[in-house]
Amino acid sequence: MTDPVYVRTMARYNRWQNGSLYAAADTLSDEARRQDRGAFFKSIHATLNHLLWADTMWMSRFSDVARPTGTLRDSAFFVDDWTTLKRERAVMDERIAAWAEKIDAAALSGELKWRSSIGTDVVKARWLAVAHFFNHQTHHRGQVHAMLTAAGAKPEDTDLILMQLV
Repeated sequence: MTDPVYVRTMARYNRWQNGSLYAAADTLSDEARRQDRGAFFKSIHATLNHLLWADTMWMSRFSDVARPTGTLRDSAFFVDDWTTLKRERAVMDERIAAWAEKIDAAALSGELKWRSSIGTDVVKARWLAVAHFFNHQTHHRGQVHAMLTAAGAKPEDTDLILMQLV
């Protein structure tokens, strides 16, 4: 089962890795960030958009964050402007970190019920939904890391074990 230490660690990892990816993406032109690179959401910009949209969706289920507009299909177009996307990413990362700091074992127990982005009702163990939230981030950040590297940008290593503990 997921525990509060895992949640806080993964929230810190999320913030660290997003900082690395956005810094690397900042070295590219807007055209290069939006270039179709063959990923599921096509471009760096679109994949980062999907990730922010999905994090907002999950945080709306876990906390008082407002549910994002649009559907899963629209998620790649969540925020068009690069500067705004960077700012909203930083805000979301701080919200995730603040939420994680307040998590206790009771908050991870029981079931989480929600209506999915495709309109079905879902019930899952709360700890599993939280673990999925962080796994989803890692999955898509890996795609972005690969696209950035292929574009000549230099994001930091992604190994969790390399994250500074203090």
